[in-house]
Amino acid sequence: MARKDKASNAAQKMKGKAKEATGKLTDDESLESKGKTEQVKGDVKQAGENVKDAFKRGR
Repeated sequence: MARKDKASNAAQKMKGKAKEATGKLTDDESLESKGKTEQVKGDVKQAGENVKDAFKRGR
């Protein structure tokens, strides 16, 4: 399950980067902002996965 979650988080970050780049190219500040937000969400979720992994290793 962790691999699936990590892949999903990475995909969310990539999607966010694409949205941000598209927003910059089209001068759409809203889309750019949504892309940045999506990247942050992916980072936060990934950090949570890393904490879970560290906890499992510490047991």
